[in-house]
Amino acid sequence: MLRFILNKKQVFWLLLAIPALLMLLRFYSGDVLAMDMLHPTGEWSARLMIIAMMLSPLVSLLGPKPWLGWLVQRRRALGVAAFAYAVLHLIFYVIDMGNLDDMLAEFWALGIWTGWAAMLLFVPLAMTSNDASMRRLKAGWKRLQRLVYPAAVLVLVHWIFIHNNLGPALVHFIPLALLVAARFFLSPKFQPKGA
Repeated sequence: MLRFILNKKQVFWLLLAIPALLMLLRFYSGDVLAMDMLHPTGEWSARLMIIAMMLSPLVSLLGPKPWLGWLVQRRRALGVAAFAYAVLHLIFYVIDMGNLDDMLAEFWALGIWTGWAAMLLFVPLAMTSNDASMRRLKAGWKRLQRLVYPAAVLVLVHWIFIHNNLGPALVHFIPLALLVAARFFLSPKFQPKGA
């Protein structure tokens, strides 16, 4: 019964949405300010992006495993959820800044423009994360989805320079970097579908 419930797409989406719903509830109840929501929304976006990106290297290195297959089938949902948390992050940023002049004044700071650039790359990824786009774009769909790699680098730089702290960002990104490197430098036995 539990497996049947977890295999429902709506249940998976609900699980992905729970942190956002809790954050929004806290914000609208007045418990926190918009600036308090910047870090958690950005961190959830980065975590979900990293999880989605880790799946292909894991399958290449470990081979087909039931739990990995289950996650690979939901990889696009993870990516779209990462985008949704990035949009929420942007909304809280705009609310916190309060006006366009202040946003433009800090735009060229390294920690700021890298966040905007990552968001710009996330838009086509999220917009094409559906079956119709896969059919229409054919081989181009896979090439387009590879924009996630420069987006991830931009997110890493954004995180490091916004917080002026290398440690927490690297804790999240080093496992991904090691898996991607292992996939390219070791001889992979398995290639997941759509990897």
